[in-house]
Amino acid sequence: MITFFDVLTVACFVGLVVGFFRFTNQDARTLLQFLLSGIVFAVANQVGNAGSLFLAGVLLAAGICYAFLNARVR
Repeated sequence: MITFFDVLTVACFVGLVVGFFRFTNQDARTLLQFLLSGIVFAVANQVGNAGSLFLAGVLLAAGICYAFLNARVR
């Protein structure tokens, strides 16, 4: 079964990949920081599927902001 959070987090993962290749210098340190955002998105997906919509939204926002700030700095 496909849920709203499945679609949303996959879109965030795609955004991470595009952001990594388009807006960074593609080094290992940046990749590890983007990996951290990916882990946050995976946790947000599980939490959202479990029914905690507010916490899942907060995790998604935090992951997006963290990835955006890392892409901006590089």
